[in-house]
Amino acid sequence: MKIKVLRLLVFFPVLFSISLLGQTNKLKTADSTTVKIPLKGYPVSPFKDTLFYVYNNVGSFSAKERAEYISHKIKRLYNESFFEKDSIKIIPSEVSEDIVYKSDLIIMSVLDSDGNAEHQTKSFIAQRNLKMIRSAVIYQNENYSQLPKRFGYTALLILIIGLILFLVGKVFNFIKKYIVKNKARYFKGVNYNNIKILSPERQQILFLRFFGFVKIATLILIVYLSLPVLFSIFPATKEYTTTLLRWILTPAKSAFMGFVGFLPSLFTIIVIVIIFKYSLKIIKFFFDEIKSENIKIDGFYSDWALPTFNIIRLLMYAFMLVIIFPYLPGSDSPIFKGVSVFVGVLFSLGSSNAIANMVAGLVITYMRPFKIGDYIKIGEVSGEVIEKTALVTRIRTPKFEDITIPNSTVLSSTSTNYSANTKHSTDGLLIHTTVTIGYDVPWKDIYSALIEAALNTEMIEKEPKPFVLQTSLDDFYVSYQINVYTKEPTKQPRIYSSLHQNIQDSFNAAGIEIMSPHYNALRDGNTTTIPPDYLKEDYEAPTFNLKNKS
Repeated sequence: MKIKVLRLLVFFPVLFSISLLGQTNKLKTADSTTVKIPLKGYPVSPFKDTLFYVYNNVGSFSAKERAEYISHKIKRLYNESFFEKDSIKIIPSEVSEDIVYKSDLIIMSVLDSDGNAEHQTKSFIAQRNLKMIRSAVIYQNENYSQLPKRFGYTALLILIIGLILFLVGKVFNFIKKYIVKNKARYFKGVNYNNIKILSPERQQILFLRFFGFVKIATLILIVYLSLPVLFSIFPATKEYTTTLLRWILTPAKSAFMGFVGFLPSLFTIIVIVIIFKYSLKIIKFFFDEIKSENIKIDGFYSDWALPTFNIIRLLMYAFMLVIIFPYLPGSDSPIFKGVSVFVGVLFSLGSSNAIANMVAGLVITYMRPFKIGDYIKIGEVSGEVIEKTALVTRIRTPKFEDITIPNSTVLSSTSTNYSANTKHSTDGLLIHTTVTIGYDVPWKDIYSALIEAALNTEMIEKEPKPFVLQTSLDDFYVSYQINVYTKEPTKQPRIYSSLHQNIQDSFNAAGIEIMSPHYNALRDGNTTTIPPDYLKEDYEAPTFNLKNKS
């Protein structure tokens, strides 16, 4: 049906021209004689030798153009990788005899005018031209066949591709061996400030994996780019060449054009980042000066400088992202917005405790209840503060146990700072312990014994002098509290241990018994609780030499 429609479209102008020509010839008959003008023939020679001639024009095609067009179609038959001689035949129509190959390729159409030019019928001309075309194509295929040549080109191209792949693989292997051999030079780890992000071994492993991926991608790309060249050798597969190239060039072109279109936004983002970067440098310099106390602001402590700068930096980064966001590619797409909302919801639901601890850490920073190195007590935990972060506070106990306390717990608990006044006060920290002695012992003797024990204790201050307080008068005993000053709050356990030892020695030397609150003793022959050695006349109270250890 398609062929019939094409014939009608092509030959309708021809028929109309022929009818006009006949009418004109009739009108000009002043004589009975018609002047015949000889027609010029144009050779159809696809293989240098002329097969036949074309004499007549068809529509807008001149005889010369028809001859060239038919020659081109015959060459196309020759270029067919698998030419089928029986597939070329004549299909008659209302106005012409068409020479067709496989029912879809019209090589030429023979009209009545073509037969008249050679004083033959169009059927004769069509049969003759069919035989000539078939014989010429068969002869060329038998003597100058392109198929072996194409197979040869294919084999040669495959050999070249294999050689290129081999050489590229060798180059990659050489580079890999060289880098591994000089790994100490190229792999030194990745560090940021004091944070070790990648060790040299891990960096080498990641690099080799990435290098292997690049190698495989390069080899696949070489093979893929070689396929269009291979397909172009055979006419039957030539049309796939454009398809293969389009698969890789279309995305590459889209990516490149997208990048070119993104360049103005990219320059805007770079300018915004540079402005914020140097603004932060100026702000950091200002807070560094406050931290080093070169700049003093009333009511603003130097230890607030770093956390305040961190808060300002976080806010500025957030503001910078808000400004940059509209310039990012795809920021206005529904998918981008949906992912942003999803991440925000996950962050909100999963970080409630973390945010509470961060807010508590911020409040603790500006409350200044303690600093790094202070000896504090939070709840039942006592120890030295070794780290303060945005989320937790870490304390090291006298037993060298590191305890992590969430900042929200620190904020909601009562904290005691033993080191707050030892650095700025001349007196230091006042520590105390209590002993209970019966009413039968004069309080002046107890005062003397307690003060003597305190003065023999190391790591306490001699000035101000220790003093004693009577804290209660109970039924069976009096509570005496000895108070001493020290500037070593982190060593309280050792100080208390030494003080208790000295109290025992001092009381025993003074002949004062330290009895439990409800101890009842009958003196009718029972021995005293004082160790026998302290009752000897030549006994001297021992002295203690405690080393100043933490």
